[in-house]
Parts: sequence; C-alpha cells; structure tokens
Amino acid sequence: MKKIFKLFSLLILSGSLLFTSCETLDLELLDDPNSLSPEQSSVEFLLNSIQLTFAGSTENLNLLGAGLTRIEQFQIRNYENDLPPSTANSSWSNFYQGLTTDITAMRPGVLEENQFQALGLAQTLQAYYLVNLIDVLGDIPFSQIEQPEQFPQPEVDDDASLYEVAFDLLDTAEANLTDPTSITLPTDNYYGGNIDNWVRLINTLRMKMYLQTRLVNPDALTEFQAIVDEGNFITAEDNDFQFQWGSNFQNPNTRHPSYNSDYTTTGANSYRSNWLMNLMITTNDPRTRYYFYRQSSCTPGASCDTDGNTSILPCSIQDAPSHYEGFPFCYLENGYWGRDHGDNLASPGDGFLRTAPGVYPAAGLFDNGEGTDDDTFGLVGLEEGGRGAGISPFMLASHVDFMRAEAALASGDNITARGFIIAGLQKSFDKVASFADLDPEANSDLFMTATTTGDFIQAIETSFDAGSTMDQWNILGEQFFTTQYGSGLDAFNFYRRTGFPTTLQPSREPSPGNFPKTFFYPLNEISTNTNLEQKPDLGVQVFWDNNPAGPNFPIAN
Repeated sequence: MKKIFKLFSLLILSGSLLFTSCETLDLELLDDPNSLSPEQSSVEFLLNSIQLTFAGSTENLNLLGAGLTRIEQFQIRNYENDLPPSTANSSWSNFYQGLTTDITAMRPGVLEENQFQALGLAQTLQAYYLVNLIDVLGDIPFSQIEQPEQFPQPEVDDDASLYEVAFDLLDTAEANLTDPTSITLPTDNYYGGNIDNWVRLINTLRMKMYLQTRLVNPDALTEFQAIVDEGNFITAEDNDFQFQWGSNFQNPNTRHPSYNSDYTTTGANSYRSNWLMNLMITTNDPRTRYYFYRQSSCTPGASCDTDGNTSILPCSIQDAPSHYEGFPFCYLENGYWGRDHGDNLASPGDGFLRTAPGVYPAAGLFDNGEGTDDDTFGLVGLEEGGRGAGISPFMLASHVDFMRAEAALASGDNITARGFIIAGLQKSFDKVASFADLDPEANSDLFMTATTTGDFIQAIETSFDAGSTMDQWNILGEQFFTTQYGSGLDAFNFYRRTGFPTTLQPSREPSPGNFPKTFFYPLNEISTNTNLEQKPDLGVQVFWDNNPAGPNFPIAN
C-alpha cells in the first residue's frame, strides 16, 4: 500500500503531461515513453536528464534575474518593448516538456525497481523549478493538465495555490528520499548520493518559500524560524546546492556557460556590470579579483587614458545624463571595462579589452593585473585558467545567511541581521578564495587574506551600525547581490519583495518603463490555448508581492 500511495502521488503531482493535447502545451516534440529505447526509459537515464535540464534552465533564469538586478550587465533599454513573450519560452518548455515529462516517464521503473530515492530527488527539483516558474510568471496551468480529455486547453491555476502544491511536493519528495526500502540513487550530480544533504535542501527551499511570502502570510517568519530551530538546513559549504561543470571542450562541451561565452578565440562576448564592479572596487571587496578578469589596464575616458582612443567607447566623451547624478557613467577606473545597465549599443570590437568573468564561479582566470603594467594583464582564450570547470551556485550556505539576515531585519532585530550578513560574507570569502587554485597562473601575492577580509567586514559593520534603517536595508541588499554573483533569481525576488537596494545604477534610458514584476506568457502557448490570456504588461505582480505598482517601486527602476 505504501508503494501504491507513492506512485499515486507521482501521478497527481507530475502528472499525465505526456498525454496533454499538443495544441495547448506544444508537446509534439516529446517522445512517447512507450516507444523509448530501454536505455532512454531507464530511471537512471531519465534522472540524469532531469538533473541536467534543471541545471541549464535554472542557470538561464538566474542570468535573467542577475541582469535585472545589475549583478550582470543587462542590454535591455526598454523593459516593456525588449522583454517580449519569447523571454520565458525555454523556462516554460523545460518545465512542461522536459523535467516534468521525464518524471512521468520514470513511473514504471520507479515502481518496478523500488527506486523511490530517485523519484524523491526528481520531485525536489520539480518543486524547486515550479516555485521558480511561479515567481517569474505568476499564475500558470497545472491542475487541469492532469485531465487532458476534459480540459484540452487548460486554464491557469492561482499562483498562491500552486505554492501549496510545491510545499506538498516537497513533503512527498522527502518521504521518498528517506524511504528505507528504496535502493540507493543511481546517479546524483549534485550531492553524490548524500540523502542528508537533499533533506537539508528541501528544508532550505521551505525557508525560501516562507521568506518569499512574508508580506502576505503573517505566520511566514514563524514557520521560517521553526525550520531554523530544527537546524536541518543548508548551513555549511558541504551542504551547498550547486552544479559542477567540467573542463571538456568538445564531444561534449561540459564547461561553464559563462566560460563558453567569454573564453573564445575572439575574446569575451559579454560585458560585466559597471554597477557591481564599481561597488566592489570602491568598497575594497576582497572578492573582486576572483569575480572579474581584466584584459586591459585602462578604459577610455579614465584618468589613465592618454591615447584618447574614444572611438571604441564613444560614451566616454559624452556627458552623463541628468538621471545618472551620483552614479558611474560609461567607464570605470583601473581597466574595469564593463557597461551600464540598459546599454544596448552594438559591440565595437573590444572582445580582447573588456573585463571577462574571473575564476569564480566560471573557472576562468584569476586577475593578476597590477597598476598600469600591461605585462601583468593577459587575454582570454579557449584553455585559460580553470578551463570552465566552475559551478552554478544555486543555493549556498552564504545565501541562507542572507535569508536569515532579511528575516531578522524584517522583524526589527538589526543586531542579529548584522551578524548574519557578516556570517554570509565570511562563508562567501572562504568559498570564493578556494577557486584561485583552479588557475595555475594565479599570483598568490594578490589573494585575499585575513587582513583584507577583516578590514572589509569591519567597514561593513561600522556602516551598518551607523546607518539608518534604510541604510541597513541597502547594505543587506548590496552584499546579498554581490554574494549572489553567478546566481541572481533570488536577488530578483528580494528586489521585488523589499525594493532594496535603492543604490542600483539607473537604466541608460531615462524612462525604461515599469520594472518587470512578472514576465509575459510564451507566445506559442498564447496562440494555441484560448484559455491562456496574455498579460496586459510586465506590471502584473506575483501573489507574494503586495508592494506598490510601478514605475515608482522599486525606487531604482
């Protein structure tokens, strides 16, 4: 009876997507599990597919969140015009057509082979991804998908009710992971088969969801603290939930996506965020050389520029727009070559000049550059540094400390909040510092030390203690966003939830439109499902966001 109940739970929660009309969820590209080869229908094959789908899809969602919150540079001038319905295409299809359908195809093998740990792992990732999709889209179809004959064009479910579905799914996942009768996991790309760490992740996801809903649920922080009091959540680096990329270049390419993008024969292809680099430079953040790799000692327009080569960075001879007062515009000093938020101009052939991702988390190069000595600055290339064997940091112990800092500050306990900010920073320093070993050419004389990290922490403590409540929220937001580097979706959620930090660099466009509260539904789904009505704009808010509507919130739009 126990196994029958678990299989029934799988049917209800991941349910019958395979048999849904292709006119509604665009499922014509899916393989029928009845026609899959034995290898493709095996639990191990499907579980591996689920894990890889989750990694790639969550990496993409994190990059989107990072761009909107200035952790990464965002080349969107007008939010409404430049974030079209295609924005969420892959996020949608990877959930409905990929991860969830693979879970459905696992059913026979799970029951036949007693592989409930594998099912629990898959359900954990499904719940995590479901929450992510709700957070960026709001109401989405779910319950009617399980009855395709009755509901060939499923309606959306209320996003608040779907959070409850996700909580239930986590309960079921935990029961399956800890089932003493199950055989051990056949493959685990995240925790190497450590079930205790999977349970810690599940509890941390519950904490994340409670924190997310604290504006609309008066009991949320109490529930959050109850999990903390039990102590079984992500608390140390050994519990970090991350995906490990490889260093293989071809057949297959297993390298970190940022390494693939920016360590090429034509140089770097993306820009770093001027806001984040400026924040870290001006505060002497000891993680700077690990996050960013400079290919040049000087940027046009900076005080070191004696060549006057402004054609490659035309804005360097332009006056900053009036709404940029108090913010860096166009360029930074000391060779930190990035772009401003919303700068969407064409690339001027600066692939071997712009700042590239560093050794953390993409396993690129550690920045050995010193002063104006061009001999200490090198160029990116296909096999440089750590060769891309980095990580996607989805949920780290340092992130959790910042979650606890928010809960404390929201409760009016600024002293406890400060303590968690410091704890999160120290965990981040320790993790980031370890990545220098990936670059065999890294100059150890430039590594962070107990002195540099101690000085930085002391400065944060001093500023926090001397600051107003708004200052303290800004410090929390700035340091959380900096620690989120390589991630970003939780920063996007934090920004919509709190409105902080108010110190984010404005968009190049004086009136970029409402800051996105959720994204449009995918165009393909709108055109085939008459019950899926497109949103009027990007200002539609997810249920846990009861803050004022845009454009006045968040302030740093």
